[in-house]
Amino acid sequence: MKDALAQQEQIEMEQVALLDEVDRKIIDLTQSGLPLVSHPYGNIGQQLGISSSEVISRMSKMKQSGVIRRIAAVPNHYALGYKANGMTVWDVPDDLISELGHKVGELDFVSHCYHRPRFLPEWPFNLFAMVHAHDHDEARKLMATIAELLGENDRGHDILFSTKILKKTGLRFNL
Repeated sequence: MKDALAQQEQIEMEQVALLDEVDRKIIDLTQSGLPLVSHPYGNIGQQLGISSSEVISRMSKMKQSGVIRRIAAVPNHYALGYKANGMTVWDVPDDLISELGHKVGELDFVSHCYHRPRFLPEWPFNLFAMVHAHDHDEARKLMATIAELLGENDRGHDILFSTKILKKTGLRFNL
């Protein structure tokens, strides 16, 4: 697993090496988040002397190439009143993981859903889905909704509640 992560990091570094100076500056200005203004792409463009449409076009190309993985809001769930954040973990058939993962990931209360390796015999779970609720009872009801969706493909599950807020960041580049 560590080798795969190191290999992915190497690929990303090579992709960044192919970027021109403007793309590098866009990454530098956005990797900690978009500016909190009404027109963030215009703000970035103004700093670089280019139009907002060029910023959007360049970021789209970097997203298509994999340099940028995603552009998304990262809300502070605690500040919004969602104090019971739980990673639901599921044992589902490996041959259905993609299909089931997409179904679970489409639920409006699931913020992210992904496939992870099992570590048998201690850890049989291969599908993870994060839910955010106001309290533990609500989170368990959301987990029950996922269980109903999975039906007979749910061969076991659990929920792991967050005890701390961890800052979520991706790979950062010093450009």
